[in-house]
Amino acid sequence: MSATLTADDVRVTFHRRDRVPVVAVDGVSLAVPAGGAVGLVGESGSGKSTLARVITGIQKPDGGSVRLDGELLRPRRSPSQRRQIQLVFQDPYSSLNPRRTIRSVLRELLAVHGLARGDCAEERCAELMALVGLPEAALDRKPSAFSGGQRQRLAIARALAVEPSLIVADEPVSALDVSIQATILELFAGLRAQLGVGLLLISHNLAVVRQLCDEVAVMYQGRIVEVGERDQIFDAPQHPYTRTLLDAVPRLPRSNSAGDAPGEP
Repeated sequence: MSATLTADDVRVTFHRRDRVPVVAVDGVSLAVPAGGAVGLVGESGSGKSTLARVITGIQKPDGGSVRLDGELLRPRRSPSQRRQIQLVFQDPYSSLNPRRTIRSVLRELLAVHGLARGDCAEERCAELMALVGLPEAALDRKPSAFSGGQRQRLAIARALAVEPSLIVADEPVSALDVSIQATILELFAGLRAQLGVGLLLISHNLAVVRQLCDEVAVMYQGRIVEVGERDQIFDAPQHPYTRTLLDAVPRLPRSNSAGDAPGEP
């Protein structure tokens, strides 16, 4: 079941010894509707990843709030609240234990969250592999046996295992070869259509955002400077920084809708 995420006036400042404090997120408000897909774009250092860490509960904000369907998500979240928002990292290897098989990782997640045990857990593990386009035999291998694209599929399976309402994907394809990027984007589009899970896609790649997202928020120096529907942002940007981002891209592929990408083969 999807849910609406709202972040309101989120602020994060990093204090470093003998250095000027760095304001990473400066009063940001953002919403991801239930089942929707929002792209958060901006150059490196704009505060996108810090905001993602606040939304997922990894980073404690200095101020502001994060709510899911109106329920306040405090920095110390309940297991149920942690389940609802899952983060997919840029480096898929970082979210997978290199010493354990995929089966053992998934079974532990299912058991810890009280979702499935025994034969039910086995069925769920197989189902997760099918969802991300991998064979069931992958469950008995360790992360080092997989390619970068396959590892990202496994990281997505890990996120889906706890049945989240929202996935926060932080540069999920930037570490992959261009040919592999397309298949992962198709996977995200297919999962969104099949499961109805919401998506907050963080990326500096505007073509990726245009392909997957319904709405776009542009972040610059810790602030959201423009937000709107995808076509409005790409075809008629209002803020000078948004126009600068678009001007830096030679060519952006057009799509009729965020769900145009074909399903995973």
